[in-house]
Amino acid sequence: MRELSLRLLSVWIICILFTGFFAYIARSIHLQTISSFDEPIIDFVQSAESKGLTSLMKLFTTIGSTTSVALLAILTLSVLLWKKHRAQAVLFAIALAGTGILNQVLKFIFKRERPNFHRLIDIGGYSFPSGHTMMAFSLYTILAYIVWRNLKTAGSRIAITILAVFMIMMIAVSRIYLGVHFPSDIVGGALASSVFLFGVILIYQRFQRQK
Repeated sequence: MRELSLRLLSVWIICILFTGFFAYIARSIHLQTISSFDEPIIDFVQSAESKGLTSLMKLFTTIGSTTSVALLAILTLSVLLWKKHRAQAVLFAIALAGTGILNQVLKFIFKRERPNFHRLIDIGGYSFPSGHTMMAFSLYTILAYIVWRNLKTAGSRIAITILAVFMIMMIAVSRIYLGVHFPSDIVGGALASSVFLFGVILIYQRFQRQK
């Protein structure tokens, strides 16, 4: 019981810290003091531009699109329900739906315009926080969490974790490379998703223990 309480306390502390970091980034955007963080990263990422890399980044940004996420979500939910993992299916659905709603609310609140220089694809909407990053973070993190709980070996658990991190990072970097997001949009999106996701998982674990 004591170990469990310490774990819960640690997660809540992390959530508070991440919320503080998100608030700091949002304030820096409002005060227009974030450019010293954004510009060097944009220059570094876009300096690697090539025809092949552009095609690869467009592929990852397509993988992170609403359509692709929806298709993967439907497939995952179908498998979970078929396997009779109803609680995990509910967890998965709440994580993704909640992340999507949270992203739209935050975009409406901050209304940050997208970068207007060296854009390789056309896209509308507001910039902060990155919707692709938030959805990728929630999708692949919750997938890794569910699969991790059903795997038995350490090697397979490490592999699924590495794959999830790789997909999140590539989708996030593709948005900077293609010129449709600032790096601070990416960091803000990851922080917002992590806080929401940690909270959802904590509630799920508590429900499972009570059950």
